Amino acid sequence: MKIIFYQSIMIYFILLLMTTLLNLISKKTFKDREKMSPFECGFDPKNSARLPFSLQFFLIAVIFVIFDVELTLLLPITLIFKNCCLPTLSLVTMIFIIILLFGLFHEQNQGSLNWMI
Repeated sequence: MKIIFYQSIMIYFILLLMTTLLNLISKKTFKDREKMSPFECGFDPKNSARLPFSLQFFLIAVIFVIFDVELTLLLPITLIFKNCCLPTLSLVTMIFIIILLFGLFHEQNQGSLNWMI
């Protein structure tokens, strides 16, 4: 038991030594011109940071994220077909897809998917 404890401590110190050594010899500097500028996300630092943001672009991005998450929920259904009874799983899948379609039609009726005002 003591041997395992000492081996784990030895491995920890070896890893700590290697990490410290790699940090010392790396050529990466934290004082680059880009890092010292106030904006790192592509905006021009000489302009105002309070630029108007397109609300329609934001809504499209949110809709994309929502439907992307729903797609990740739908993909495992194909694997469940082997282990579950087919009528029940088909009913649950159809209800899920119908809810998604109602959400899509609601967004279309609200005008969130229209780019032209």
